Amino acid sequence: MNATTATAPRNGARWIAHALEAEGVQTIFGYPGGTIMPFYDALVDSKLKHILVRHEQGAALAANGYARASGKVGVCVATSGPGASNLVTGIADAMLDSVPMVCLTGQVATSLIGTDAFQELDVFGMTMPIVKHSFLVRRVEDLPHVLSEAFRIAREGRPGPVLIDLPKDVQVNDASHLPDHVPAAVQPPPAPAAAAIAEALAAIAGAEKPVVYGGGGIALAGAVDAFRQFVEASGIPTVLTLRGLGALPANHGNYLGMLGMHGTRAANMAVQDSDLLIVVGARFDDRATGKLAEFAPFARVIHLDADAYEISKLRTADIAIPGDVATGLQALTGARSTCYAWKARCASNRERFGFRYDAPGTDIYAPALLKRLSEVAPADTIIACDVGQHQMWVAQHCKFNHPRNHLTSGALGTMGFGLPAAMGAQFACPDRTVVLVSGDGSFMMNVQELTTIARTRMPVKIVLLDNSALGMVRQWQELFFAERYSEIDLSDNPDFAALAKVFGIPARRIELRDQVDDALAELLATPGPALLHVAIDIKANVWPLVPPNHANSAMLEANPAKAVTEPTSHAIPA
Repeated sequence: MNATTATAPRNGARWIAHALEAEGVQTIFGYPGGTIMPFYDALVDSKLKHILVRHEQGAALAANGYARASGKVGVCVATSGPGASNLVTGIADAMLDSVPMVCLTGQVATSLIGTDAFQELDVFGMTMPIVKHSFLVRRVEDLPHVLSEAFRIAREGRPGPVLIDLPKDVQVNDASHLPDHVPAAVQPPPAPAAAAIAEALAAIAGAEKPVVYGGGGIALAGAVDAFRQFVEASGIPTVLTLRGLGALPANHGNYLGMLGMHGTRAANMAVQDSDLLIVVGARFDDRATGKLAEFAPFARVIHLDADAYEISKLRTADIAIPGDVATGLQALTGARSTCYAWKARCASNRERFGFRYDAPGTDIYAPALLKRLSEVAPADTIIACDVGQHQMWVAQHCKFNHPRNHLTSGALGTMGFGLPAAMGAQFACPDRTVVLVSGDGSFMMNVQELTTIARTRMPVKIVLLDNSALGMVRQWQELFFAERYSEIDLSDNPDFAALAKVFGIPARRIELRDQVDDALAELLATPGPALLHVAIDIKANVWPLVPPNHANSAMLEANPAKAVTEPTSHAIPA
């Protein structure tokens, strides 16, 4: 510690560090540089734990994973110019998936703003479309209001990211006259209207084929327990979106699976045939609905959401229930559905069209491996994944007991998300098992964060599915572009096990299914981080699949051009 720095009056940077502590922040992720150096100097004397990533995108995505796993505000830091711009993808990912984050960026001194100074970039303007709010602090006296508002906005209502751009002179100016930081109160969402609740109760009582359609907003609203109580009391068949997985235990008798493009046949059939959709914290995303005009064509819609602007945005709600989701569900828990024939039909479809894992041959069948991983890992394991085929296999075949245990880039689909997100989750939940399931394409996007994991000895377990291709792109080119494969070949991948060992991380490679049980046991038992490199078939596809711009009833179980000669190993029985 520099003696001069230690005895100097509290400057803006030191005030910010104390404000973060007052907000309950314990861990931040970042990378230093010129204009943010005063803040990094303040960290020397603070209680904050700073994690040095190896790329600023890793900082944003680690803060993102920290927030998703914990429900707390994630914090990331970068310098101006390229440092700030490298945060952008992680910020956008947080915005589209409603993840609470506060992002601190350095900026050139206020006297230099607008002069094209070295590493000057208008990050305030650049991020405006992808944040809940942006702040450019021009005076040290503005810091108390800005920090207070930033955390309030990130948490309140529909969560999301907030950016604070900090000119260097604001960080170094005297802040000894500023009051200590006091966190702002967060206003709870309003209670749902009694009239809407009464109308919804009547609609549920009169429905013959009701379905509950739950999404990511359930966890964001802190309504998981209320959701489960409602489903249990009503007995209504239930489907979940990608971000909603875990809101209902996977083995629950009312649960039909994920709906949508790669959802289960039982879930999609139920929604398409339903006469009432009870939508909870979902937004009618195109990957869930398929062709929107043909989605649930016979159903009236009850829509509960904390974000009133989401209701009737894409599908008109017959009964709109904006406000506190948990309170709304509690008010509806007295509803009873007596449609026994409908429930029996949905349950029968769930059993009839369940996934099969008896693929022929000795090669590793990815769905079976992931199912086994979910069985042998602790029940509260957090699984992070990247984007692609493995992401959909995780959603289909891993079992989650809470939405915060499934970290996935839903709306933005960010390749490279998984490794830093898993790292952030492990810092948020140090006593929990955290597993990353990644693909060979996504893994290389932020592979540098292996250094961060190795340095901190965070015990992240990595399952790397390697088909030597951009698997999802290859599958779409096979199905929809007449097998005209373009730039999907990754056959020159490195030896990932050897690469991990270079970083000091134990690793093993397997390619036969009789190696799976032993390899998973070894992976989970290894102290500290570990990597399992799994070779899978390049031709393996994700099924079922709803083709783009088709109704969810038009599910494919195999490539139509090859179905006769190449049946899938998990085809639906007649």
